[in-house]
Amino acid sequence: MSPAIRALLAGLGLLASAAVQAQAKPLPTYTPAYEPRSVDERGMWMMADEYERVLRNSPLLIKDPGLQRYVQDVLCDTIGKDRCNSVRIYLLEAPVFNASMSPNGVLIVNSGALLRLRSSAELGSVLAHEFAHFELRHSLEGFKQKRSMSDGMAWLQVLAGLSQTNVVSALYLLASSMYQFDQEQEKAADMLGLDYLAQSKFPSGSAADVWRNLMAEHDATAAGRKQKAKHSYRAGYFDTHPTSLARATYLAQAAVAVGDASEDPERARHAQSLGSALPKLLAAQNGLNNFAGTEYLLSSLAADQGWTPDLLFARGEMYRLRANPRDMVTASSLYREAIDKGYAGPEVHRNLGLSLLKSGQAPDASVHLKEYLRLLPDAADRDLIQTLVQQ
Repeated sequence: MSPAIRALLAGLGLLASAAVQAQAKPLPTYTPAYEPRSVDERGMWMMADEYERVLRNSPLLIKDPGLQRYVQDVLCDTIGKDRCNSVRIYLLEAPVFNASMSPNGVLIVNSGALLRLRSSAELGSVLAHEFAHFELRHSLEGFKQKRSMSDGMAWLQVLAGLSQTNVVSALYLLASSMYQFDQEQEKAADMLGLDYLAQSKFPSGSAADVWRNLMAEHDATAAGRKQKAKHSYRAGYFDTHPTSLARATYLAQAAVAVGDASEDPERARHAQSLGSALPKLLAAQNGLNNFAGTEYLLSSLAADQGWTPDLLFARGEMYRLRANPRDMVTASSLYREAIDKGYAGPEVHRNLGLSLLKSGQAPDASVHLKEYLRLLPDAADRDLIQTLVQQ
């Protein structure tokens, strides 16, 4: 028996021992139908209610009933039905990894998070973390520290911005100005979130997996940009958060202590539940113009579910958008493979035609551009494409 195998078996033995001795911590006493109590809290809720009214009309909301129901189910499975009934979930087309929860029960989940999470358990860990902030009333402490006339003006600017085109920037301005938590609060939410997982059907070890995957993507992005990866791994949008490396470490240790670091039995459910929303999520990711990071992400998705038509099309888009001369050949090959595997969207013929045209294959390009116009006769770019067909 090799030393590596002996070490692995020893580690498994330690995990089994921990599982026998583990006991999940009791959750805080839940207060249903919680209402704001202090003047500060009532003011904070009033602004959060206005924020939600504007959010409902955001053009970036992902209106997919099946995906909405899935995220709601995962939240309820993780924190319990009594707690999840107080939450209203909004899915936002924003390709960065983030989720946030306001003090009045609004939970926002970015498309970038949905795309990067690889299982229902990982999604549950993120949702549980955000609900932990809500249950621990962390937003109130931040509000007390930051309330002033200038902060009030910042809120007005945010709410005005939400009705304009730059919705994502406005949302981040709101979050950074009013819902910024310190490292102690972040760790407290991490640990309470892990307690939710430990008492759910999901393995709590998935919480550490989230941060390991983000670090791997960070490394891929840094390598693609010929930059040195930082081993501290910034925590994302907010510098006040613990680093990804720190979170992965203490969450993994806590999962072992709970004896709940196993694989998610419903791992495949997450990819299946993205369903019809996946093309929109992939398109938003391609819009980041991060070739190496997107390649890593697509390859990770393909490792779980194979190179599906949607993933092949997205990969073709990634090469076409980078637009090196050789990329047009690669993009064309990927589009053809996506068509062969059943990709039915008319845009695949348009983009294949454009790629072929740029690589000097005008006759083949014309065939696919005509097919695009046949499938989508009322296309907004019909006149432009018709001109290219006639060349």
